[in-house]
Amino acid sequence: MMHALIEGIYMGLLLSAMIGPVFFTLIQSSLENGFKYAAALALGIFLSDLLYVVITYFGVSFLAEFPDFEWYLAVFGGIVLVGFGISNFFKKGMDRPSTGGIPVLRAKKRTAFIKGFSINGINPFVLLFWISIAGLLAVNNEFDSMDVGIYYLGILLTVFSIDLVKAFVAKKLKNLITAKVMTVLNKVVGTALILYGFRLFWFANTL
Repeated sequence: MMHALIEGIYMGLLLSAMIGPVFFTLIQSSLENGFKYAAALALGIFLSDLLYVVITYFGVSFLAEFPDFEWYLAVFGGIVLVGFGISNFFKKGMDRPSTGGIPVLRAKKRTAFIKGFSINGINPFVLLFWISIAGLLAVNNEFDSMDVGIYYLGILLTVFSIDLVKAFVAKKLKNLITAKVMTVLNKVVGTALILYGFRLFWFANTL
């Protein structure tokens, strides 16, 4: 069991080191709306990964019989990411805009959860990653059913913990972020999301 846990943590560290649309969204959310909002987003990412674990572990062979599934997921994911990216160009870089004493609604954690769940869930590369893990475990004769569960748990908890660390560090740097820097960050994040969206379109075109 310990061996499975260590292997899972190692794989989780590799997954966390990948810089993708989720990374940029997590950092930006922490800077704009605070750690709790980003933590809710990270929870959405976690449950999205957990859903993929269940789907791929019990149905990796079933999904392989439907290659068009990846195409539709890639196209839909590309559209969503490009949409998120374009919207970022219209965000203003004010840290705390004046409201003239009028109370404003704070960003809802439920929205963050849905955003984290969807932006991670529509990325076919995430699906392909978990399919590869399921395939790897399918040919691993060293792990029993308990070891497989511990292995997945190690990956998921490692990724979730590191996502929280990313959000916490970004929140601590908030005081160093000016309105001008925030505007530039919004455009950088928007550009990154658009590029990832077109990358998904390219991926769909190769299927």
